[in-house]
Amino acid sequence: MSVIEVKNLKKYFGKTKAVDGISFSVEKGEIFGFLGPNGAGKTTTIRCMMDFIRPNEGSVSILGQDAQKDSVALKKKIGYLSGGARLYKKWTGQEHIDFVRGLNVKNDIADELMERLDFNPKMKAKNLSSGNRQKLSVILALMFQPELLILDEPTLGLDPLLQNVIYELLEETTKRGATVFMSSHNLAEVDRICHRVGIIKQGKMVAIEDIQSMKDKKMHTVYIRFADSFNRDDFLTDGIQITKESLDGFTLNVKGDINEVIKKLSNYKLRDIHITQASLEDIFLEFYKK
Repeated sequence: MSVIEVKNLKKYFGKTKAVDGISFSVEKGEIFGFLGPNGAGKTTTIRCMMDFIRPNEGSVSILGQDAQKDSVALKKKIGYLSGGARLYKKWTGQEHIDFVRGLNVKNDIADELMERLDFNPKMKAKNLSSGNRQKLSVILALMFQPELLILDEPTLGLDPLLQNVIYELLEETTKRGATVFMSSHNLAEVDRICHRVGIIKQGKMVAIEDIQSMKDKKMHTVYIRFADSFNRDDFLTDGIQITKESLDGFTLNVKGDINEVIKKLSNYKLRDIHITQASLEDIFLEFYKK
């Protein structure tokens, strides 16, 4: 079952095509990472999903309901974290939590979240560090255990230990049957917790991939130093790119079967060779070269 269904979504600001005809779906119980650099269209997409702004064209369905027509009803089922969330400066963290509690009759887990995130609710928002503001924002988004979480950069400003706590909370969220949609430019966290990713570039979807498929894409970097003379032209074939050269060798970027390169190298005497598999970041950057 698709929890989120976005079809041909377009949002223009004058001549700027912030989102230009993107489509994707998010399935129940998955953590879907929405990737792209600043200005790619991630936040605009999320604002359309939340009905904070209206698209020029296209449709958004969430939990089987129209994101525009059923906006009020849907917000009761969604936990939302905006990028750079604004808080009431004169309110303490506890006052923020109590205010949100007053809007909802459900039981909440705010106290548990405060303990796990080591958050002091007595301080006023204006005195909170960026990391503590982010903690409070996460607590407000998760406290009612919603069916769907829509998060814009959820670990922004948090140290690695607290990032891991957030990852644990999100994984627990999906285990109870809820769904997570999160924008990020942090490839390490996407690799750590996401099941699938959508990659957006200049308002268009570049790819939608499951994480394992991205990892399985065969890309290697090969560092070679020759003991004798060599002919670089032997290696200029499809799928092989020389990215760096020196007097006694070069570095290759290899797409596809690494064995073809090994066969070519068997004709030479080598001083040194080092082969590494492409990281998720390397694969991600390949999409951006298209």
